[in-house]
Amino acid sequence: MLVDLVRIRVASGKGGDGCVAFRREKFVPRGGPSGGDGGRGGDVVLVVDGQMGTLLDLRYRQRYQAEAGQAGSSSEKTGRSGRDAELRVPPGTVVRDRATGEILGDLTESGQRLVVVRGGRGGHGNARFKSATRQAPDFATPGGAAEERELELTLKLIADVGLVGFPNAGKSTLLATLSEARPKIADYPFTTLEPHLGIVRTGEFRSLVMADIPGLIEGASQGKGLGKEFLRHIERTRVLLFLVDASAEDPLDQYLTLLAELEEHDPALMDKPRVLCLSKLDLVAKTPARPGGLEAEIPFLAVSAVARRGLEELLRILDGYIRPPEELRASPIPTL
Repeated sequence: MLVDLVRIRVASGKGGDGCVAFRREKFVPRGGPSGGDGGRGGDVVLVVDGQMGTLLDLRYRQRYQAEAGQAGSSSEKTGRSGRDAELRVPPGTVVRDRATGEILGDLTESGQRLVVVRGGRGGHGNARFKSATRQAPDFATPGGAAEERELELTLKLIADVGLVGFPNAGKSTLLATLSEARPKIADYPFTTLEPHLGIVRTGEFRSLVMADIPGLIEGASQGKGLGKEFLRHIERTRVLLFLVDASAEDPLDQYLTLLAELEEHDPALMDKPRVLCLSKLDLVAKTPARPGGLEAEIPFLAVSAVARRGLEELLRILDGYIRPPEELRASPIPTL
C-alpha cells in the first residue's frame, strides 16, 4: 500500500544539567570545584533510505522523541549525550513545518540526512566558572530545552515519465507492457487506485522510470475523482506522456482538458516537455491523423500496448528527453 502523506510530532532531547561538586580528596587541600558538564540532548534526524518507497512505517506512530542528555557529575565528568532518533524516509519526501508552512527539506538522494529538531545543549558544571577571583563557584547552568514541532511529510515519487490520462485510457496496460510493473487492469473506470512505478528498459545499459497515477477527470484539480490526491507524483517527472483513447471523438479536446487540470494544480507543470499519444490503436479501423491545432513542438503518435504497435517509436521519443543525442546514437532502443 502506498502511503504518501503522514503527520507526526517530533521532539528532541533536553540537555543534561551541569553539576555542582567540590573535590574532597586526602592530601588535596582546597580541592576546588569539580562539577562536570551535562550531555547534549539527542536530535531527531530524517534519513533517506533508497530501499523504501512509502511512508507506511511512520503512519501508525504519532510522536517520536530523542533521548535526553545525562547530567554532569563530580570529578569533572561530563554526562552522556542523548541518542539521536533517526527516522527512515523514502527518496522524494518533502518535509514541512505544519505550524508555519515552511518547507524544511526536500529529500531526494539516498543517504541524505535532515535534522528537523536539535537537542538541547548540555549545561555547564561549576568547574567551568572557576577563576582567580571566583575560586569556589557554587552554581551550574541547566541543560538547554528540547525542541518540538509538528511535521507533514509528503512523498512525491521520483520518475522520468509521468502518465496522464482519463480513466480507462490504457495507462496501466501500457506500463505493464513496457515494464515489470503489474498494476491492476480491468474494464471499468478508476481501476488504478494508487500510483505505480515501472522501470522501462530503453537500451542495453539504460532505462527510465515511468509513473502511472489514477485517471483524471474534469475538475480533478478541485478535488473531483481520485486524481487530485496523486497529482503531486508527476511534479518531479522530466516529461509528461498524455494518453488519450484513440476512439475518442475529440482527442485534442481531451488533451486540452487534461492540460488545464495540470495547470490548475501547478503552473510549473506547463514547463515540462509533453508527448500526446493515442492508445488502443488496435480498436480503431485506421490510424488517427495528428489533431489540428496541436502545438508543433508536441510529438504525436498512436500505439497499441496489446498489439505492441508503435511502442518502439514511443520509447525513442521518451528516451530523447532523458538522454543526450550522442548516447541515443550509441545505444539503440531494444526490440519489443
